[in-house]
Amino acid sequence: MTTSMNKTLTVAVVGATGAVGREMLKTLHDRKFPATCMRAFASVRSAGGKVPYGDEELTVEELREDSFTGISLAVFSAGGAASLRFAPHAVHAGCVVVDNSAAWRMDERCPLVVPEVNPEHLDRHKGIIANPNCSTIQIVVVLKPLHDFAAVRRVVVSTYQAVSGTGQKGIEELERQTRDLFNARDTENRVYPHRIAFNVLPHIDVFLENDYTKEEMKMVNETVKILDDPAVKVTATCARVPVFYGHAESVNVETVRKISAKEARVLLSQAPGVVVYDNPREKMYPMPLFAGGEDPVYVGRIREDESGENALNMWIVADNVRKGAALNAVQIAEELCARDLLRVTDNNAFLQ
Repeated sequence: MTTSMNKTLTVAVVGATGAVGREMLKTLHDRKFPATCMRAFASVRSAGGKVPYGDEELTVEELREDSFTGISLAVFSAGGAASLRFAPHAVHAGCVVVDNSAAWRMDERCPLVVPEVNPEHLDRHKGIIANPNCSTIQIVVVLKPLHDFAAVRRVVVSTYQAVSGTGQKGIEELERQTRDLFNARDTENRVYPHRIAFNVLPHIDVFLENDYTKEEMKMVNETVKILDDPAVKVTATCARVPVFYGHAESVNVETVRKISAKEARVLLSQAPGVVVYDNPREKMYPMPLFAGGEDPVYVGRIREDESGENALNMWIVADNVRKGAALNAVQIAEELCARDLLRVTDNNAFLQ
């Protein structure tokens, strides 16, 4: 059954008290998303609290399976377990879900979307649209114009990911350990397996049987799904670094036909959502320090790989909480509105 879009547009942010949930509310307000009513949901522990929405405050409501009646769009940032439980009930109520967790990303029923890259995949949604992993989002925005021009065939990426990727608890761990070290106190590892302050951990998420981490395999599988080309081969090494906001990536790209560094700069300077910041002689290159709070994906250090015929090296940086999560989800919501896709075509698609 198809439900037509109401004249009023009620939008919910699920997981509204977390760092990404709050950023989603801020982004929805700042971009003037056309919601006639905005609601905020979280667990029973947070119900009754307040979260900012522009100059106003929203009262946080308890998230329940029957919470979605009358809601047209729900943006989830509540973790995979909550999404698996509640998103199907939202769809059954006629609500379209944009989910920020990993729960639905590789589900064939769910488009995995970066609006600058594959907005057409939204046309086949069945009620749940997945927001990709933060590190995947920023790399595919850069890969897309190169792939369209010269066919990307292999990508080798090493990431340097901020502690905010772990949420507020990661930020607090880095703050606490830094204070302890400056005051000659022993540090305690509560979030990460080793000290993160003044250290680098080549370990994000759990290790899998192939000795890659789950984070690394997310980048591998999600990149191929978004580009919709199984011929693209990806390998990744993901590291956590003592930076609060902003993920950086060192990327080597091999293509079917050669792209010069000059051609790549022109292509990327014309790509939506990308800013080329690349003048090594003037010490101009992207850094998390400059990307925090900004919308674009920044790319620099673009140079030809002298060890390969058709290969480029580059350095990519983006705010992982903004473009890597909240902004991309809101851009998906905007695209759904523009395409008149805020409707559910199969209300039982995700119910067991």
